[in-house]
Amino acid sequence: MQQRALQPHRQCPTALAVLARASPAVPRAIFRQTAHGLKPSAAFRGQQLSICAPAGLQTPRRCAAPVCSAAATGDAPSGGLGKTLLLGGLFGGWYLFNIYFNLYNKQVLKVFPYPFTCTALQFAVGSLLALSMWTLNLHEKPKIDKDLIISVLPLAVVHTLGNLLTNVSLGQVAVSFTHTIKAMEPFFSVLLSALFLGESPSIPVVLSLLPVVGGVALASATEVTFNWPGFLAAMGSNITFQSRNVFSKKFMGKKGKGSLDNINLFSLITILSFLLLTPLALLRDGGLLLTPSAMRAMGILDTQLVLKRAVFAGFCFHAYQQVSYMILQRVSPVTHSIGNCLKRVIVIVASVLFFQNPMGRQNMIGTGIALAGVFAYSQVKRIQTANARKAAAA
Repeated sequence: MQQRALQPHRQCPTALAVLARASPAVPRAIFRQTAHGLKPSAAFRGQQLSICAPAGLQTPRRCAAPVCSAAATGDAPSGGLGKTLLLGGLFGGWYLFNIYFNLYNKQVLKVFPYPFTCTALQFAVGSLLALSMWTLNLHEKPKIDKDLIISVLPLAVVHTLGNLLTNVSLGQVAVSFTHTIKAMEPFFSVLLSALFLGESPSIPVVLSLLPVVGGVALASATEVTFNWPGFLAAMGSNITFQSRNVFSKKFMGKKGKGSLDNINLFSLITILSFLLLTPLALLRDGGLLLTPSAMRAMGILDTQLVLKRAVFAGFCFHAYQQVSYMILQRVSPVTHSIGNCLKRVIVIVASVLFFQNPMGRQNMIGTGIALAGVFAYSQVKRIQTANARKAAAA
């Protein structure tokens, strides 16, 4: 005799049909087979059944059965692996772009010692990328008005100074030494946050900063390429970049600015920085420095190669900062800080291997101590953040 189709339970029109398709081996203690299909056993008759439809099979909206605990606990695929791979790719791109920027930028500054013009060119490349992103609708374009520009202008000023001073330092000293000095960023972050935001550092935070300061001092005392312009420029970039972070916190905390996310904020800052620095670069260096004849007069034989490296350095300059903001939108600031510490280690090692810079034992020990202090600072901040969340949830 041909068996009739499954009859759904009266409380949920598709409950038994869905469960029969999803689980062929249903416990007999719950269901019994009859001539009219599956029906609940006597022990479960009259009780509400909790089921979860398999992937690709939807139940009608009139079904009132609750969702099963498996779905509630996230046992179903949720794209977690894809998000992890994407985040790993972003971190890899962040490190790779930063390495290429430092290597190519240093090569350009060696033969073309004009940091004002180089920085302005990097802002120009970044501005073109930002405008292309908005034109091609790759990211939502912000509504830019006079009030917004006035609010962002202080950020653009310190951003311009920070990158200009970094290029001045890279042109004067080794890449590894510049990044060793820039390991003191947490120190200036704590100092400026205390001065302008009223955030008093805890004792563990202060203790974690001691090896940072001591390591930088030890590395500076034994650095072969040490000179005061390069050292002070790197220190100045620390102050300006951390000032930018403080101003960013104040800016993002203002009402009415929520629509300007981190990516759009960075893009707008880049465009304003280009507009701010370009006139200064033209006045200081002249507008004909990048012409082939002027470059040949400096002794540069392969002018096209230098120009290509300068443009590529500008692309990497914008790309690594853009990716950094994309990562910051996906992870906590503490995780981003730890990733930044690891990035600095990778850049220092890559530059030493590429340029074959001599590093003495004390220099390496000082650099290691400073970077270990930065990592300790990140861990202290992570623990404090976790404790603050627990206290808020209690």
